[in-house]
Amino acid sequence: PLDVRITEEVKSAKFTRKLLTFQSSAGNRVPAYLFIPHNLTGKTPAILCLHPTSPKLGKGVPAGLGDKHDRAYAVHLAERGYVTLAPDYVKSGGYDYDAYEHGFVSATMLGIWNHRRAVDLLQSLPEVDGANLGVIGHSLGGHNSMFVAAVEPRLKAIVSSCGFNSFPTYMNGNLAGWSHKGYMPRIKDVYETKPEKMPFDFPEIVAALAPRAFLACAPLKDSNFEVSGVKDCIKAATPVYRLLGAEEKLKAIYPDAGHDFPDKARATAYAWFDR
Repeated sequence: PLDVRITEEVKSAKFTRKLLTFQSSAGNRVPAYLFIPHNLTGKTPAILCLHPTSPKLGKGVPAGLGDKHDRAYAVHLAERGYVTLAPDYVKSGGYDYDAYEHGFVSATMLGIWNHRRAVDLLQSLPEVDGANLGVIGHSLGGHNSMFVAAVEPRLKAIVSSCGFNSFPTYMNGNLAGWSHKGYMPRIKDVYETKPEKMPFDFPEIVAALAPRAFLACAPLKDSNFEVSGVKDCIKAATPVYRLLGAEEKLKAIYPDAGHDFPDKARATAYAWFDR
């Protein structure tokens, strides 16, 4: 059972923010912020909001507790009338569960497990339309949104900001950044951090989302994920979307910015969920 425990409630003009933990598996409790908009007239769509790299704040970043307004998407979407949920990722915020001591081969996979359980939580809420769920994230949250959606069909719309590119274009093909314990150590231990040895790449992740709606925000000056590698992935996945009659549900935008989620890009993302 999820065994949701609420420890704090804060009311603002447009929503109530709840600090809670839920049981993802036996002995594994994940902290999260839940936003419930005021004056809902019926069940509403909900969006899982996954945070960027932030060991200290974690879920507090999309919850608006950090110093970067462009990352506060759990707040922005709640203000638009969505129920939003922002959980902590592995070793972030208030979550200190060790993936490797509990049989996971990667922190990424523990994240996927916890994020699927977060979907269970959203579907359990009386305010939520469980057939209309989405996921959004920036940077770490951007690829975690893709990873969970690839194996979680209940997520119908996905937004990734600064979250990926093809492995050969990532840091000139050196995958060391993906291989530490916060991600997938097997990339180093088994695949030698070499793109040509990897058993998957992001074109397949994007294609696995089809025919669901996927929007990539890939700034032109992102130093983490070089933009040509994003374009490679979108180009490679387009025939799959076309085959399934859903080409209009695959979109990428390329703002003139660095590793950020600019105002205009966020407006596009929020309208993407609305549509």
